[in-house]
Amino acid sequence: MTEKITEPVIDSNDTASIGPDPSLLIVDDDGPFLRRLARAMETRGFVVEIAESVAEGIARAKTKPPKHAVIDLRLGDGSGLDVIEAIRARRDDTRIIMLTGYGNIATAVNAVKLGAIDYLAKPADADEIFSALVQKSGERAELPENPMSADRVRWEHIQRVYEMCERNVSETARRLNMHRRTLQRILAKRAPK
Repeated sequence: MTEKITEPVIDSNDTASIGPDPSLLIVDDDGPFLRRLARAMETRGFVVEIAESVAEGIARAKTKPPKHAVIDLRLGDGSGLDVIEAIRARRDDTRIIMLTGYGNIATAVNAVKLGAIDYLAKPADADEIFSALVQKSGERAELPENPMSADRVRWEHIQRVYEMCERNVSETARRLNMHRRTLQRILAKRAPK
């Protein structure tokens, strides 16, 4: 059975909020998610280019820096932060959204320092991503319905100390007064809800 492909339905409100340059680069190593998100963004009026690695993302950013970008933090060949740097080196008005399944405050701060305008935890849906991309400067994001759990706050603290220790597990474990193996298990898991 072949998949039926239909022409995207573009809402004029969506294209008006995108602006005159609809270029969008999506960098993610999760192929099915990448293609679904690309299709969803095309239906909203973006002209989408995709990349499945840091190297491919940097190459696309060098040849044609986009006005909008959605970049996964952890990719198979490195960090999405490198793609942000490559985009910022060529274009300073790009609206960049950082996506990650391993969200923590320290990497969010790094992403914002490098030029990301927002940071969304996976699984983020196309509507959330679209809203973040077209949000006007100075607009406040809606408050989350569910605040962070105590487990998440603990995990965030551990991640912050880990980043401060330059990702040195032994030093982080010493500062947190925690066994090294326990820390390694915590770091290997996804963020709690």
